[in-house]
Amino acid sequence: MIKKSELPEGWGKATIGEVCEILAGYGFPKDLQGKASGDLPFYKVGDISQAWLSGNRYLVKANNYLSQEEAKKIKAKTLPAGTTVMAKIGEAIKLNRRALLAKPSLVDNNVMGIYPKPAYVDPRYNFYYLMTISLGDYSQATTVPSVRKTDVSEIFFPLAPLDQQKRIVAEIEKQFSRLDEAVAALKRIEANLKRYKASVLKAAIEGKLTEEWRSRRGEPACSPSVGSGQTHGPAPTKDETGAELLKRILVERRKKWEEDYVKKYIGAHGHAPKDDSWKKKYKEPAAPDTSNLPKLPNGWVWATVEQLATKVQYGSSSKTNENSSGISVLRMGNIFEGRLGLDDLKYLPQNHSEIPDLLLEEGDLLFNRTNSPELVGKSAVYLGKPKPCSFASYLIRVQFNKKVNSSLISFYVNSIHGRNWIKAVVSQQVGQANVNGTKLQALAVPLPPQIEQNEIVEEVERCLSVAEEIGAAVETNLKRAYRLRQSILKEAFEGNLI
Repeated sequence: MIKKSELPEGWGKATIGEVCEILAGYGFPKDLQGKASGDLPFYKVGDISQAWLSGNRYLVKANNYLSQEEAKKIKAKTLPAGTTVMAKIGEAIKLNRRALLAKPSLVDNNVMGIYPKPAYVDPRYNFYYLMTISLGDYSQATTVPSVRKTDVSEIFFPLAPLDQQKRIVAEIEKQFSRLDEAVAALKRIEANLKRYKASVLKAAIEGKLTEEWRSRRGEPACSPSVGSGQTHGPAPTKDETGAELLKRILVERRKKWEEDYVKKYIGAHGHAPKDDSWKKKYKEPAAPDTSNLPKLPNGWVWATVEQLATKVQYGSSSKTNENSSGISVLRMGNIFEGRLGLDDLKYLPQNHSEIPDLLLEEGDLLFNRTNSPELVGKSAVYLGKPKPCSFASYLIRVQFNKKVNSSLISFYVNSIHGRNWIKAVVSQQVGQANVNGTKLQALAVPLPPQIEQNEIVEEVERCLSVAEEIGAAVETNLKRAYRLRQSILKEAFEGNLI
């Protein structure tokens, strides 16, 4: 916030309402929305956010247009070119985004326009000053934050002489242009890191990441095709193939089912079954249809999640709270880029009825079954912290046989191949996308030998840890650039930039 006492000599102390017109938008009928061309651009909050996030100062292209006749018919008034527009309702992050109108335009009723009176204020000077204002600080305490015209009207405005305003703008833009170049370079690194991470996952589940490793072990090199570092169970023999491993897993699966059946039978009848006819009740999980699946590296095999899993379970739909003395609950927002973030946790009471049945175990895969189409299916492996810990209803927990490294399955689901599978099986319901447990269990995943699974996971984690270190440095510098931008603006409107 610029302090009135810090203004240089010759500057005036005004309010936004004294030197600017505060303009309102119009509630446009739905039948007039969605037109891709016309005489007048019609901007909504989303257009402002799009320009802000892409680094554009001016709004030049809208997602909606109206003809002059349509605007006249509904008595919608244009806002002049040079008006700074912003959201007046919504979460704080949207309230603080700004854009300049490049030409006379229409805006909807969730947008507020601040047009500088030409005799007093340069439009770009006005725009840059408004960038220093956090409208979220002036929002009303309602369910959906909003800003009133009267609140904005009373905000302090440092009124420099017009000639100085233009020099200040020129200096701001000179310094911002250097910052913009640096930020663009950082954004390119971010984009390259994203592509690098995707390529690492793709190479991992196609067997390319361990081609050299297989060759060193004297195993035949494969022709490449599709196929957090915990180690599960004792290491198998060197020469065991994925097919042999799958066979062992299926034998253990049946044996576990039989043991559980007998235990339940004795509990219900007081004695063991008299013969083996009950064994016919066991349902062998269906093998994957490999007719349309790519060839795997030598020694690998396709398997379904159902074949490899020992438990597939939906999370709790019970209401959580902020009491950290309870059981931590992971939600879909805790899964980000294949990792679990633990910054924003909710809790269930220690004596909750679903505990301990819904307590996570180290190595459990968490799959986000309901979300937006872009985010549904994101997955991560629980690595044992926090403990104890449960999970919410929009997540599916999959526990695998101890001979399966669940991180490898997570890599597959998060890879381009997993994303393509999600697009193929997803169900759409009122803006939400869903992939249920039945579909997840039918997913075919590549199963390498156990020793190679662990090698793949170790190599992926090594590659991703390097990328994450670089990404953290990029994020730090982007935040530094934002702070520097705000510092430049503060200096400008205290009269210290020229």
